[in-house]
Amino acid sequence: MTYQKVTIDRRAIPAGAVESRWNAADGWPLRRIDWMADGPVRGSILFMPGRGDIYEKYLETLAHWQAQGWNVTAADWRGQGGSGRMSDHQYVGHINDFSQWIDDIAGFWADWVVSRPGPYVVVGHSMGGHLIARAIQEKRITPDAAVLSAPMLGLKGLGLPLSVGHMVTKLMRGLGKPERPAWKVSEKPASPLAIRQTLLTHDDARYQDELWWWAERPELVMGPASWHWVERAYESIIRLNAPGAWEKVKVPMLLIGTSADQLVDNKATIAAAARIPGAELLAFGREARHEVLREVDPIRDRILATIDDFLARKAPAAHSEKAGAAA
Repeated sequence: MTYQKVTIDRRAIPAGAVESRWNAADGWPLRRIDWMADGPVRGSILFMPGRGDIYEKYLETLAHWQAQGWNVTAADWRGQGGSGRMSDHQYVGHINDFSQWIDDIAGFWADWVVSRPGPYVVVGHSMGGHLIARAIQEKRITPDAAVLSAPMLGLKGLGLPLSVGHMVTKLMRGLGKPERPAWKVSEKPASPLAIRQTLLTHDDARYQDELWWWAERPELVMGPASWHWVERAYESIIRLNAPGAWEKVKVPMLLIGTSADQLVDNKATIAAAARIPGAELLAFGREARHEVLREVDPIRDRILATIDDFLARKAPAAHSEKAGAAA
């Protein structure tokens, strides 16, 4: 498959895309965006972003897939972006338990697949990759293929082994209100906002896009996670990497990681790729930071071309199917 570059205005919702809400089983509204293919339909892709993320940051990636004939959908996780908050702290990411997100994605997936044609692909970045992987492990979703972008399969923030980190964060959670922020600013404990970009991407313009959307839609702004979130993250990561858990996965998977990642543990990504039957790994070094899909063009183009090739082989088009219904 020949890679074709797509360029759009990253600071505007595409004319053909529709923003709406989806209500979870308990009535909680999740913000979503749907962008249907203009011509023959290749299949359907669901993209789920990372912790504190917003789908606006990934519009050009959605545009790449939409131009190839994919119906594309993205959504903000419960408690972040445009999907409300789980505590009284507007800028703090909080969740009672990661299982709430697994329930949300399972319900969303069930509704999503009946409204559009396959093959069905799910792509998750960072925390989104973690939650997608858990949903697959627990058989809550059944995609034809999955892509995990810098997935949160381990944490680098405290620099501790998982068991020790879990113990420490349990202690910290209990020293005050569990929903209090675990750090002051940025994406990593003890990291000042001034160096936030150095954790995320080498691309100045793409980094500024996020700040522009924050100014345009201030309700989307989010900063640090709560101590309860951090403790629950350790618990969920231990569950995800349990003996035998990865080995049972049957879904074709492509994992993308970088050794320069200062937010998630890339060694955990490499280890998972080795344990998942038939998994493929695209590995980077210093040239790529955590937000690999928002990196400079040479990196991003290589990633999108690799995903295109992976999906061509693992989720080939079902030529007999017609365009799915609009959301």
